[in-house]
Parts: sequence; structure tokens; C-alpha cells
Amino acid sequence: MNEDKPKLQTTGRLIFDIHLDLAMNALEWNRDLRWSQERLRRSEHIAVMASGRQDRPDRTQNTVCFPEMRRGRVGLCVATQIARVASEYHTLPGWRSAHQAWAHTQGQLAWYRAMEEDGQLLQIRDCAQLDQHVQLWLDAPEDDPNWYVGDSRRPPTQRPIGYVLSLEGADSIIDLDYLHRSYAAGLRALGPAHYGPGRYALGTDCTGPLSHTGRELIREMQQLRLILDVTHLCDETFWQVIESYEGPVWASHQNCRRLAPWNRQFADDQIRAVIQRGGVLGMAFDAIMMVPGWRHLKSRPLDFDLKLERICSHIDHICDIAGNAEHVCIGSDLDGGYGSEQTPMDLDSIADLQKLPELLRQRGYSEDDIEGVLWRNAVNFLRSAWS
Repeated sequence: MNEDKPKLQTTGRLIFDIHLDLAMNALEWNRDLRWSQERLRRSEHIAVMASGRQDRPDRTQNTVCFPEMRRGRVGLCVATQIARVASEYHTLPGWRSAHQAWAHTQGQLAWYRAMEEDGQLLQIRDCAQLDQHVQLWLDAPEDDPNWYVGDSRRPPTQRPIGYVLSLEGADSIIDLDYLHRSYAAGLRALGPAHYGPGRYALGTDCTGPLSHTGRELIREMQQLRLILDVTHLCDETFWQVIESYEGPVWASHQNCRRLAPWNRQFADDQIRAVIQRGGVLGMAFDAIMMVPGWRHLKSRPLDFDLKLERICSHIDHICDIAGNAEHVCIGSDLDGGYGSEQTPMDLDSIADLQKLPELLRQRGYSEDDIEGVLWRNAVNFLRSAWS
């Protein structure tokens, strides 16, 4: 049934995207990420037409799938597990218990394992695997015909996409024994909170300190040397963990509050604190995090003339604070609950991240700086964290 024609191969450098919700899209949006973008969009359009309704705002507007990742040379990513817990008093969606949330994340883990068995993904847990995988993609010729897979029914011949497993929001960690189980399964980064109140920490649009169980979680994370992802932490909790956590710290998908005012983004002193800890900040391509005044489900990229170049201003701002370009990377968050209706107008798929080098070049960034932003800064961070 799949008659899609391969898109022209995008030439460019390796990209390491340190925040993608792959399993969420596969299991909650019911997207077979082995399919081409065109096939996914067409199948969703048919489903919407048949039902007469659109269950999610981003239906038919996905930007991420394995063929597009390969076309854009996104050969390495941080892939998430995510499951919120929400009591009957919460207005945000979520499971009613940590046990349900844990079961949900284990379903996501099972999907990652299935994609490994299918040759699509390869889990990266340590420096040796990281270096080997990076070299595999750096050595790939730009005209390699195995970058694209147009039909998931054929035996996979393409290079696997490497992924580092992360947990976005710690609600599903029933107790600290489950944290150790997750580490044994390959978990290497954890963000204690997501939106609103969590079991361990308060996130976006909340305020308050870590709970007692949150402090215990942070101490256990330090023993395991898990990467602490400070993305989504409310301001009070952010400063509390920055002062107490001695392990590696990054912000996987986090833009600048100065350019897009809202507590979801970081203020300059928070950016400076991550930099001083040797961390990196991943640039997110969600419009609500890129421009001021975006109204969720109402604004359109056209209203702001929003283009990819806008993210370069966020990159500039972080580099100005740091005094160099060594602390910026890509954490696109593409298809993180939104699609092309909420991305820059010149980003239709994740492969369009390959437009960034020229945009940065026009702003005076050196080739070494550009390579750092695309992949090397994040790889160097992991080498340091895992050594």
C-alpha cells in the first residue's frame, strides 16, 4: 500500500536532538514512526475524514518519523518516557496512581525495545557506545542509499538511530527501588517535574520547594549519577536543586525568558547557573517557547512571521551570557504534543533542522561553533557526565 517516493537526501552534518517524545507519539498518537511523514499524515487525514472529528490539534501535522530523522541526519537523540499522575482534583490530565503511570512508562519502554529489535533504534548507555555510534554516523557518506526506509515491511538496512533514555517528570517512579529498576533498563536522565504539581517536584506554572520525597529522589539520583534535567522545574525548585545536586545538570528543551516571557523559559540567572555547572541547554522549536504573546490553540505561526531564524536569537542570547557557543544544543521537542501548526513556518519536518547551519553562518558563527550546536556540545557533555 505504501507508494511514497523517497524525498531527496538532505546533505548536512550529524544532529543530536536531546529531547524527543518518540514513544508518546507511537503509543498515544498511534503513529508508526517507521512510516514516511507523507504516509502518516495521509493515514491520519483519512481517519479524521472517516470519524468527522479531529481528536488532537496536531493530527495530520506531525513533523517527526524515522525516515525524516535519517533524512535530516538526526542520528542521535534523547528519547523520553512520560506519564503524569493527577488526582481527581487536578485540572491537568494524568493517571490516578503512580502504579498506573509506571505501567504506562513500561509500555513505552517495550516500544523502544521493539524498535531496537526492528533495527530502527539503538540504546546508548555509556561512553564507549556513544563514541562508536557517533563515529558510525560521522563516517556515513552523504549519498548513502540506506538513510531512507520507505516501507517498514522490508528488512531494515539503514543505520540505527541512537537514543539515550530519559524520563520527563518523575511521577511514575513509585519509590526509589523503581528508580534503580529504571537505571538498570538504561535510564540516564530524569526531569523531576513536568507541568503543574508532581509527586516529587513542582513544575511549570507552579511555585514551591521540593517535597521530602523529592529531596530523597535527588539524593538517589546523585548516587546513580543520573543527569538531572532541570527543564520544567518551577523557579524555587530550580534553585533548590542547583544548590544541592552535585551530579551532571542539563536543560533538555529550554529557551530564554528574556525573549519569550513565561515561567516555562529560563531567566538569565538560571541560564547562567546551568552554564556554570557545565551544562547545556537544548533549543526547543515550540512556537510558544520562541516568541512573546503566543496564545495556545489560537495563534498561528503566520501571525508572528515565525521562522527558524527566531531560534538563532535564543542561541545568541545564551552565547552572550556564556561568552562562547559551548553550552547550546538542539532539544527540539518536536511533536511534543503539537505539530507543524505550532512550529516555524519553514519547519515542516525534523529534517529542516539542517537549515540551521546556514542561518548561524549568516550570524557569524564559526564552523566549529555550528558543529558544537548541532551535536558536539551535547556529546561532550555526555562524555563528561559518564566518565
